[in-house]
Amino acid sequence: MHADLEREYVEYVQARLTDLRRAAYRLCGDPHSGDDLVQQAITKLYVNWRRARVVANMDAYVHRILVNVFLDERRLRWSRVSLFSSAPEVAGPVDSQADDRATLRAALGHLPRRLRAVLVLRFLLDFSIEDTARALGCSSGTVKSQTSRGLAEMRRLLPAQLKEA
Repeated sequence: MHADLEREYVEYVQARLTDLRRAAYRLCGDPHSGDDLVQQAITKLYVNWRRARVVANMDAYVHRILVNVFLDERRLRWSRVSLFSSAPEVAGPVDSQADDRATLRAALGHLPRRLRAVLVLRFLLDFSIEDTARALGCSSGTVKSQTSRGLAEMRRLLPAQLKEA
């Protein structure tokens, strides 16, 4: 890649890296998997930078790459390989807000990846219906129906005390 193009790419990624990591963490629910997701997304962006740099909304373009990598990763055979029978016990904060966040993350983790992506984009990243549709490459109606199904499933999964709060 030409030095000017590479400098543009590096400046863009450096400016957006924190937001990309936050979005990836919210999609995956795990900081390490989120970092892997970001790495894959920015690698794809680098490979296509010459074309990508002229798109009208670069942030939407990159979020679409991030979501596509997230959705595609589950289809790969190696994603089903488990090295351990259970996750290690991790001591965490005792406050109720941390418990609520952990409960919400766990419930999101039980959703199918597509529904999780819709809910994360809509409610955690505050995307509009139209922006979510663009990021996922689907219609606004699909986003609305998947949002409804995802919220219904979250209501089913969450304990009663969280629903009342």
